[in-house]
Amino acid sequence: MQHLMRYYFQLPLFLRLLSTVVVLMITFGIVIHMIEPDNFPTVFDGIWWAFVTGATVGYGDYVPLSTAGKITAILLILSGGGLVTFYMATLSAATVKHERDLSKGKVNYKGKDHILIIGWNERTRQLIEMMTENQCHESIVLIDRSMKQLYENHSNVHFIHGDATLEDTLEKANTSESKLAIVTADPSKSEHAADQSVIHQIVSLKGHNSKLFIIAEVLTEKQKINAERAGADRVIRSNDFMSTLFYHELYHTDPIEPFDLLLKLLTSRQFHEEAIPPGYNDRFLSDAIQFYLKKGTIVIGYRYNKKLYFSLDPSTPLKNVQTLILLIPLRP
Repeated sequence: MQHLMRYYFQLPLFLRLLSTVVVLMITFGIVIHMIEPDNFPTVFDGIWWAFVTGATVGYGDYVPLSTAGKITAILLILSGGGLVTFYMATLSAATVKHERDLSKGKVNYKGKDHILIIGWNERTRQLIEMMTENQCHESIVLIDRSMKQLYENHSNVHFIHGDATLEDTLEKANTSESKLAIVTADPSKSEHAADQSVIHQIVSLKGHNSKLFIIAEVLTEKQKINAERAGADRVIRSNDFMSTLFYHELYHTDPIEPFDLLLKLLTSRQFHEEAIPPGYNDRFLSDAIQFYLKKGTIVIGYRYNKKLYFSLDPSTPLKNVQTLILLIPLRP
Protein backbone atom coordinates (compact mmCIF):
# COMPACT_ATOMS: atom_id res chain seq x y z
CA MET A 1 0.00 0.00 0.00
CA GLN A 2 2.80 2.37 0.90
CA HIS A 3 4.47 1.60 -2.43
CA LEU A 4 1.27 2.44 -4.33
CA MET A 5 0.88 5.73 -2.43
CA ARG A 6 4.48 6.68 -3.23
CA TYR A 7 3.90 5.89 -6.90
CA TYR A 8 0.64 7.89 -6.83
CA PHE A 9 2.31 11.03 -5.50
CA GLN A 10 5.12 10.72 -8.05
CA LEU A 11 2.62 11.11 -10.89
CA PRO A 12 2.10 14.54 -12.50
CA LEU A 13 -0.65 16.56 -10.83
CA PHE A 14 -3.16 16.32 -13.66
CA LEU A 15 -2.70 12.52 -13.84
CA ARG A 16 -3.26 12.23 -10.09
CA LEU A 17 -6.42 14.30 -10.38
CA LEU A 18 -7.68 12.34 -13.38
CA SER A 19 -7.11 8.98 -11.68
CA THR A 20 -8.79 10.24 -8.50
CA VAL A 21 -11.82 11.46 -10.46
CA VAL A 22 -12.14 8.13 -12.31
CA VAL A 23 -11.85 6.04 -9.12
CA LEU A 24 -14.30 8.28 -7.28
CA MET A 25 -16.90 8.16 -10.05
CA ILE A 26 -16.62 4.38 -10.40
CA THR A 27 -17.03 4.01 -6.63
CA PHE A 28 -20.16 6.19 -6.53
CA GLY A 29 -21.50 4.34 -9.59
CA ILE A 30 -21.14 0.98 -7.83
CA VAL A 31 -22.65 2.32 -4.58
CA ILE A 32 -25.74 3.82 -6.26
CA HIS A 33 -26.31 0.60 -8.20
CA MET A 34 -26.21 -1.38 -4.96
CA ILE A 35 -28.57 1.07 -3.17
CA GLU A 36 -31.13 1.39 -6.00
CA PRO A 37 -30.77 -1.56 -8.40
CA ASP A 38 -34.21 -0.85 -9.88
CA ASN A 39 -33.41 2.75 -10.92
CA PHE A 40 -29.79 1.88 -11.86
CA PRO A 41 -30.01 -1.59 -13.50
CA THR A 42 -26.29 -1.93 -14.25
CA VAL A 43 -23.04 -0.70 -12.75
CA PHE A 44 -22.36 1.25 -15.95
CA ASP A 45 -25.65 3.11 -15.53
CA GLY A 46 -24.50 4.06 -12.05
CA ILE A 47 -21.09 5.21 -13.32
CA TRP A 48 -22.74 7.22 -16.11
CA TRP A 49 -24.98 8.94 -13.53
CA ALA A 50 -21.97 9.66 -11.31
CA PHE A 51 -20.03 11.31 -14.14
CA VAL A 52 -22.86 13.52 -15.41
CA THR A 53 -23.80 14.50 -11.84
CA GLY A 54 -20.19 15.19 -10.79
CA ALA A 55 -19.63 17.26 -13.91
CA THR A 56 -22.85 19.23 -13.09
CA VAL A 57 -24.35 18.28 -16.46
CA GLY A 58 -27.31 16.42 -14.99
CA TYR A 59 -29.19 14.96 -17.95
CA GLY A 60 -31.89 13.56 -15.60
CA ASP A 61 -32.08 10.16 -17.31
CA TYR A 62 -31.17 8.51 -13.99
CA VAL A 63 -32.36 9.97 -10.67
CA PRO A 64 -32.06 8.45 -7.14
CA LEU A 65 -35.43 8.18 -5.37
CA SER A 66 -34.60 6.70 -1.97
CA THR A 67 -33.25 8.68 0.98
CA ALA A 68 -29.99 6.71 0.93
CA GLY A 69 -29.64 7.36 -2.82
CA LYS A 70 -30.21 11.09 -2.38
CA ILE A 71 -27.63 11.22 0.43
CA THR A 72 -25.20 9.47 -1.91
CA ALA A 73 -25.96 12.08 -4.58
CA ILE A 74 -25.29 14.90 -2.09
CA LEU A 75 -21.93 13.39 -1.18
CA LEU A 76 -21.10 13.01 -4.86
CA ILE A 77 -21.94 16.65 -5.59
CA LEU A 78 -19.92 17.89 -2.60
CA SER A 79 -16.86 15.76 -3.37
CA GLY A 80 -16.94 14.82 -7.03
CA GLY A 81 -18.27 18.12 -8.41
CA GLY A 82 -15.53 20.17 -6.79
CA LEU A 83 -12.89 17.64 -7.78
CA VAL A 84 -13.96 17.63 -11.45
CA THR A 85 -13.97 21.45 -11.52
CA PHE A 86 -10.52 21.53 -9.93
CA TYR A 87 -9.27 18.97 -12.46
CA MET A 88 -10.52 21.04 -15.41
CA ALA A 89 -8.98 24.22 -13.97
CA THR A 90 -5.67 22.42 -13.39
CA LEU A 91 -5.69 21.00 -16.91
CA SER A 92 -6.35 24.45 -18.38
CA ALA A 93 -3.58 26.02 -16.29
CA ALA A 94 -1.16 23.25 -17.31
CA THR A 95 -1.98 23.84 -20.97
CA VAL A 96 -1.38 27.58 -20.67
CA LYS A 97 1.88 26.97 -18.79
CA HIS A 98 3.06 24.50 -21.44
CA GLU A 99 2.39 27.03 -24.20
CA ARG A 100 4.26 29.71 -22.25
CA ASP A 101 7.22 27.40 -21.57
CA LEU A 102 7.23 26.36 -25.24
CA SER A 103 7.56 29.95 -26.45
CA LYS A 104 10.26 30.64 -23.85
CA GLY A 105 12.33 27.63 -24.91
CA LYS A 106 11.93 25.57 -21.73
CA VAL A 107 10.32 22.47 -23.25
CA ASN A 108 12.53 19.55 -24.33
CA TYR A 109 12.35 18.39 -27.94
CA LYS A 110 11.38 14.72 -28.32
CA GLY A 111 11.57 14.25 -32.09
CA LYS A 112 14.44 12.98 -34.23
CA ASP A 113 16.03 13.53 -37.68
CA HIS A 114 15.62 17.27 -37.15
CA ILE A 115 17.80 20.21 -38.16
CA LEU A 116 19.60 22.17 -35.45
CA ILE A 117 20.14 25.88 -36.00
CA ILE A 118 22.43 27.62 -33.54
CA GLY A 119 21.87 31.36 -33.11
CA TRP A 120 18.92 33.62 -33.95
CA ASN A 121 19.75 36.47 -36.34
CA GLU A 122 18.57 37.89 -39.65
CA ARG A 123 20.29 35.11 -41.61
CA THR A 124 18.54 32.48 -39.52
CA ARG A 125 15.17 34.18 -39.94
CA GLN A 126 15.56 34.36 -43.72
CA LEU A 127 16.70 30.73 -43.88
CA ILE A 128 13.59 29.57 -42.01
CA GLU A 129 11.39 31.69 -44.27
CA MET A 130 13.03 30.22 -47.39
CA MET A 131 12.48 26.69 -46.09
CA THR A 132 8.84 27.53 -45.40
CA GLU A 133 8.28 29.11 -48.83
CA ASN A 134 9.85 26.09 -50.56
CA GLN A 135 7.67 23.74 -48.49
CA CYS A 136 10.57 22.03 -46.75
CA HIS A 137 8.99 19.78 -44.16
CA GLU A 138 11.98 19.15 -41.89
CA SER A 139 11.55 19.90 -38.21
CA ILE A 140 13.83 22.66 -36.96
CA VAL A 141 15.18 23.11 -33.44
CA LEU A 142 16.51 26.62 -32.82
CA ILE A 143 19.02 27.11 -29.99
CA ASP A 144 19.73 30.64 -28.82
CA ARG A 145 20.75 32.13 -25.47
CA SER A 146 20.19 35.83 -26.16
CA MET A 147 16.51 35.59 -27.14
CA LYS A 148 14.10 35.26 -24.22
CA GLN A 149 11.12 34.16 -26.30
CA LEU A 150 10.37 33.02 -29.85
CA TYR A 151 8.04 35.73 -31.11
CA GLU A 152 7.69 34.58 -34.70
CA ASN A 153 5.13 31.84 -35.38
CA HIS A 154 6.64 28.88 -37.26
CA SER A 155 4.84 25.58 -36.82
CA ASN A 156 7.96 23.54 -37.65
CA VAL A 157 10.35 25.45 -35.34
CA HIS A 158 10.95 24.34 -31.74
CA PHE A 159 12.84 26.91 -29.65
CA ILE A 160 15.36 25.94 -26.96
CA HIS A 161 16.71 28.76 -24.79
CA GLY A 162 20.28 28.11 -23.72
CA ASP A 163 23.97 27.93 -24.57
CA ALA A 164 24.78 25.42 -27.33
CA THR A 165 28.08 24.59 -25.64
CA LEU A 166 26.35 23.22 -22.53
CA GLU A 167 25.42 19.55 -22.27
CA ASP A 168 22.04 20.34 -20.70
CA THR A 169 21.03 22.52 -23.65
CA LEU A 170 22.09 19.90 -26.18
CA GLU A 171 20.11 17.28 -24.28
CA LYS A 172 17.00 19.50 -24.42
CA ALA A 173 17.43 19.83 -28.19
CA ASN A 174 17.81 16.02 -28.53
CA THR A 175 21.06 16.57 -30.42
CA SER A 176 21.91 12.88 -30.42
CA GLU A 177 18.91 12.23 -32.71
CA SER A 178 19.41 15.21 -35.07
CA LYS A 179 20.75 14.77 -38.60
CA LEU A 180 22.25 18.18 -39.39
CA ALA A 181 23.35 21.33 -37.58
CA ILE A 182 23.90 24.88 -38.80
CA VAL A 183 26.12 27.06 -36.62
CA THR A 184 25.89 30.78 -37.35
CA ALA A 185 28.30 33.48 -36.25
CA ASP A 186 27.07 35.94 -33.62
CA PRO A 187 26.88 39.41 -35.26
CA SER A 188 27.00 41.15 -31.87
CA LYS A 189 30.56 39.94 -31.22
CA SER A 190 33.85 40.89 -32.78
CA GLU A 191 34.91 38.74 -35.73
CA HIS A 192 37.56 36.87 -33.75
CA ALA A 193 35.26 36.28 -30.77
CA ALA A 194 32.40 35.19 -33.04
CA ASP A 195 34.61 32.63 -34.80
CA GLN A 196 35.95 31.30 -31.50
CA SER A 197 32.38 30.85 -30.29
CA VAL A 198 31.45 28.96 -33.49
CA ILE A 199 34.43 26.62 -33.07
CA HIS A 200 33.53 25.97 -29.44
CA GLN A 201 29.96 25.11 -30.45
CA ILE A 202 31.19 22.76 -33.19
CA VAL A 203 33.32 20.86 -30.66
CA SER A 204 30.35 20.57 -28.29
CA LEU A 205 28.02 19.32 -31.04
CA LYS A 206 30.50 16.74 -32.31
CA GLY A 207 31.20 15.58 -28.78
CA HIS A 208 27.49 15.01 -28.27
CA ASN A 209 26.83 13.44 -31.68
CA SER A 210 29.90 12.34 -33.61
CA LYS A 211 27.84 11.52 -36.73
CA LEU A 212 26.20 14.94 -36.91
CA PHE A 213 26.72 16.78 -40.22
CA ILE A 214 27.69 20.37 -39.36
CA ILE A 215 27.57 23.47 -41.56
CA ALA A 216 29.41 26.33 -39.87
CA GLU A 217 29.75 30.02 -40.62
CA VAL A 218 33.03 31.81 -39.92
CA LEU A 219 33.86 35.43 -40.54
CA THR A 220 37.63 35.24 -41.03
CA GLU A 221 39.68 33.13 -43.42
CA LYS A 222 42.19 32.23 -40.70
CA GLN A 223 39.57 30.38 -38.64
CA LYS A 224 38.34 28.19 -41.51
CA ILE A 225 40.95 25.52 -40.90
CA ASN A 226 40.21 25.53 -37.15
CA ALA A 227 36.50 25.08 -37.81
CA GLU A 228 37.28 22.10 -40.04
CA ARG A 229 39.61 20.63 -37.42
CA ALA A 230 36.87 21.05 -34.81
CA GLY A 231 34.60 18.85 -36.92
CA ALA A 232 32.68 21.09 -39.33
CA ASP A 233 31.79 19.25 -42.55
CA ARG A 234 31.14 22.48 -44.49
CA VAL A 235 32.51 25.92 -43.67
CA ILE A 236 30.94 29.06 -45.12
CA ARG A 237 33.01 32.22 -45.06
CA SER A 238 30.27 34.83 -45.11
CA ASN A 239 32.62 37.83 -45.23
CA ASP A 240 34.31 36.49 -48.38
CA PHE A 241 30.92 35.96 -49.99
CA MET A 242 29.73 39.46 -49.16
CA SER A 243 33.00 41.01 -50.34
CA THR A 244 32.57 39.28 -53.71
CA LEU A 245 29.03 40.65 -53.99
CA PHE A 246 30.25 44.16 -53.16
CA TYR A 247 32.92 43.85 -55.84
CA HIS A 248 30.36 42.85 -58.46
CA GLU A 249 28.02 45.65 -57.39
CA LEU A 250 30.88 48.14 -57.80
CA TYR A 251 32.07 47.09 -61.25
CA HIS A 252 29.14 45.50 -63.07
CA THR A 253 28.01 47.41 -66.17
CA ASP A 254 24.89 45.46 -67.14
CA PRO A 255 21.50 46.71 -65.91
CA ILE A 256 20.82 43.51 -63.97
CA GLU A 257 21.62 43.51 -60.25
CA PRO A 258 24.11 40.73 -59.37
CA PHE A 259 22.91 40.34 -55.77
CA ASP A 260 19.23 39.98 -56.70
CA LEU A 261 20.11 37.59 -59.51
CA LEU A 262 22.23 35.38 -57.26
CA LEU A 263 19.61 35.41 -54.51
CA LYS A 264 16.87 34.28 -56.89
CA LEU A 265 19.19 31.66 -58.37
CA LEU A 266 20.11 30.14 -55.02
CA THR A 267 16.49 30.03 -53.84
CA SER A 268 15.38 28.07 -56.91
CA ARG A 269 18.42 25.94 -57.84
CA GLN A 270 21.37 24.23 -56.21
CA PHE A 271 24.86 23.20 -57.27
CA HIS A 272 25.57 19.51 -57.82
CA GLU A 273 28.63 17.51 -58.87
CA GLU A 274 28.00 14.37 -60.89
CA ALA A 275 29.95 11.77 -62.84
CA ILE A 276 29.83 11.56 -66.63
CA PRO A 277 26.55 9.97 -67.81
CA PRO A 278 26.91 6.25 -68.66
CA GLY A 279 27.88 5.70 -72.30
CA TYR A 280 29.16 9.27 -72.80
CA ASN A 281 32.87 8.71 -72.07
CA ASP A 282 33.75 8.75 -75.79
CA ARG A 283 31.64 11.83 -76.55
CA PHE A 284 32.15 15.56 -76.16
CA LEU A 285 31.11 18.20 -73.64
CA SER A 286 28.42 19.49 -76.02
CA ASP A 287 26.70 16.09 -75.86
CA ALA A 288 26.65 16.19 -72.06
CA ILE A 289 25.27 19.74 -72.12
CA GLN A 290 22.41 18.64 -74.38
CA PHE A 291 21.78 15.55 -72.25
CA TYR A 292 21.31 17.60 -69.07
CA LEU A 293 19.36 20.39 -70.77
CA LYS A 294 16.65 17.84 -71.60
CA LYS A 295 16.44 17.13 -67.86
CA GLY A 296 16.14 20.82 -66.96
CA THR A 297 19.71 20.92 -65.64
CA ILE A 298 22.48 23.32 -66.67
CA VAL A 299 26.15 22.35 -66.95
CA ILE A 300 28.19 25.29 -65.62
CA GLY A 301 31.63 23.68 -65.32
CA TYR A 302 33.67 20.53 -64.81
CA ARG A 303 36.45 19.12 -62.66
CA TYR A 304 39.69 17.67 -64.02
CA ASN A 305 42.80 16.77 -61.99
CA LYS A 306 41.14 18.30 -58.89
CA LYS A 307 40.80 21.67 -60.65
CA LEU A 308 37.53 23.39 -61.51
CA TYR A 309 36.93 24.84 -64.99
CA PHE A 310 34.03 27.17 -65.79
CA SER A 311 35.10 28.13 -69.30
CA LEU A 312 33.19 25.57 -71.34
CA ASP A 313 34.45 24.48 -74.74
CA PRO A 314 31.78 22.29 -76.41
CA SER A 315 34.48 20.34 -78.27
CA THR A 316 36.19 19.21 -75.03
CA PRO A 317 36.34 15.38 -74.97
CA LEU A 318 34.53 13.94 -71.96
CA LYS A 319 37.46 11.57 -71.41
CA ASN A 320 39.29 14.68 -70.15
CA VAL A 321 36.48 15.41 -67.66
CA GLN A 322 36.23 13.69 -64.29
CA THR A 323 32.96 15.17 -63.01
CA LEU A 324 30.48 17.80 -64.17
CA ILE A 325 29.34 20.77 -62.11
CA LEU A 326 25.59 21.15 -62.53
CA LEU A 327 22.92 23.66 -61.60
CA ILE A 328 19.82 21.63 -60.82
CA PRO A 329 16.31 22.57 -59.64
CA LEU A 330 16.09 22.81 -55.86
CA ARG A 331 14.41 19.75 -54.43
CA PRO A 332 13.32 20.19 -50.78
